[in-house]
Amino acid sequence: MRPLYSEVAAIDVHKSMLAVVIMDMRGAEYACLRRKFGTSKNQVDQLAQWLREHGVHAVVMESTAQYWKGVWASLEREFVLHLAQARANAAPHGRKSDFADAERLLRRFVAGDLRLSYVPDEEQRGWRVLARSRVQITRQRVRLRNQIEALLEEGQIKLSTVVSDLLGISARRILQALAAGVTDTTALTALASEHLHATDEQLAEALNGQLQDDHRLLLRMYLDQVELLDRQIRELAQRLGVRLHPHQQTLTRLCEVPGVSVDSAQQVLAEVGPEAVAFPSAAHLASWIGVCPGRQESAGHSVSDRSPKGSRPMRRILNQIAWAAARSRDTHFQKLFRRFVPRMGIQKALWAVAHHLLRVLWKILHHGVRYIEYGPLQLDPTTAHKRKQRLLREFRKLGYSVQLTPLLLGAV
Repeated sequence: MRPLYSEVAAIDVHKSMLAVVIMDMRGAEYACLRRKFGTSKNQVDQLAQWLREHGVHAVVMESTAQYWKGVWASLEREFVLHLAQARANAAPHGRKSDFADAERLLRRFVAGDLRLSYVPDEEQRGWRVLARSRVQITRQRVRLRNQIEALLEEGQIKLSTVVSDLLGISARRILQALAAGVTDTTALTALASEHLHATDEQLAEALNGQLQDDHRLLLRMYLDQVELLDRQIRELAQRLGVRLHPHQQTLTRLCEVPGVSVDSAQQVLAEVGPEAVAFPSAAHLASWIGVCPGRQESAGHSVSDRSPKGSRPMRRILNQIAWAAARSRDTHFQKLFRRFVPRMGIQKALWAVAHHLLRVLWKILHHGVRYIEYGPLQLDPTTAHKRKQRLLREFRKLGYSVQLTPLLLGAV
């Protein structure tokens, strides 16, 4: 089916060049115009002017890297934009060229045979930048923590064996003293907090090592980087909190779900939006993320049910939330996890819990409802009926005839 646009354009985006093809759909046969542009701001403005002159209303673009973002930001206020997945526009080996890719992209878009990516609005893209940057900086901090531990091991200092957090308050003071050249274990032990679980003797034994001058230099540099990253994480968290302040009630509803923290709730909002309007159902959202069974069908048989590839940031967030929910006490998700583990294993059971969590999160975002925790013992009527029927069947298999009599409230 032809789209409603009289003329559409396709852009094959590269780092320094744009291959643009315009298709005129007003005649019986499609006619194509081809032209190359640069990727600078002036060149993209010339591209927009050229598209306006030819009456283009819709633009579909494809890029295997992040180069499409600047072009998208410059064109989104004037044109209806679509972003195609690079795999959906693959060319036969040995028959690939820039204009041929753009023309093939255009024809597949007109035919409706093109997988498009979800691109949120400008405001939500800003949330994504802040949330994802905070995750990347947090990963850098974890890497620095591992480098510090490896450095201490070379000096036979076992501080990480007696403290729970190597970059905590007590450990940070001890590390700064070690970097400054302090070697007296008594002076180092005195820097620890009184709430530290390890005794003074254990701490002194763990600190009875020897760091070289090069080790102290590296340790001082690592600690300076940690302080810088901590400040950046706080600034990003504060900025993201300000940007998401109008959606504070939505964040509060998300945080009522077991396993969801303020940080993870902010990331969910940044990835799918405050109302998940781009996903008409929970099944669509699960398919986009890839937290559902896949289907590889041929000749009427599905040869694989492996989950499809989806949004990596959301898969990571859901995995973390599912772990936290599975460990929460007296919750519905803990009950699900324990029920699934014997027959599915830990990883598949966790993925099933993540799917249930996703459906709950979509319901909260899409319909604005609140989460109600029934707990593992308060089953809904449908689940209670199914469990009752299953138990009756098991008793009959054992040769028993059972008659169920409901107990009165308050009866012993």
